[in-house]
Amino acid sequence: MLFTTPLTTPRLLLREFEEEDWRFTHPYESDPEVVRYQSHDVRTPEESRAYILKVMAQARETPRHVYDFAVVLRDSHRLIGRCGMRITDPEQREATLWYILDRSQWGRGYIPEAARAVVDFAFGTLGLHRVWADCDPRNPASFRVMEKLGMRKEGHFRESMFLKGEWCDSLIYAILDHEWRALAPAAANGG
Repeated sequence: MLFTTPLTTPRLLLREFEEEDWRFTHPYESDPEVVRYQSHDVRTPEESRAYILKVMAQARETPRHVYDFAVVLRDSHRLIGRCGMRITDPEQREATLWYILDRSQWGRGYIPEAARAVVDFAFGTLGLHRVWADCDPRNPASFRVMEKLGMRKEGHFRESMFLKGEWCDSLIYAILDHEWRALAPAAANGG
């Protein structure tokens, strides 16, 4: 299911990817500091382009399970990152959330804003029950995003993933639909 109307926030537009967007995602997808805690390594231009083509194909699948949005600044139309989710268990109405942002945009609150829009979409539009995310405990900026979304820490898995030549721990955070509903009025007022 493709969306003709993007998700919007006060400063951002979250829209479907277009083929030429790889030119804007590649600079951060090839930045070692940006992908340090990602499951993939730095990408070549060909890999960045192939990833965007894969995302576009996933957007056309029926039923759709992957929603990977381009994060675009509303005022300048500059693509600065990605934020999305994968429905991991349709029967249980559960999805996993992710995000990645160009390093030049770090520290401006864009990822919590984008991720909140995706979580709102997950619960408010798709009717999901649970949204979860994971991160490396050495990446406090990522778990702070999860906490800002009202997610609760559910676990700390020790050496649960072998990434980039080392065993890494993983923190798991999640929010349930009724928790999101309780937070929704505060979030609408900037809380």
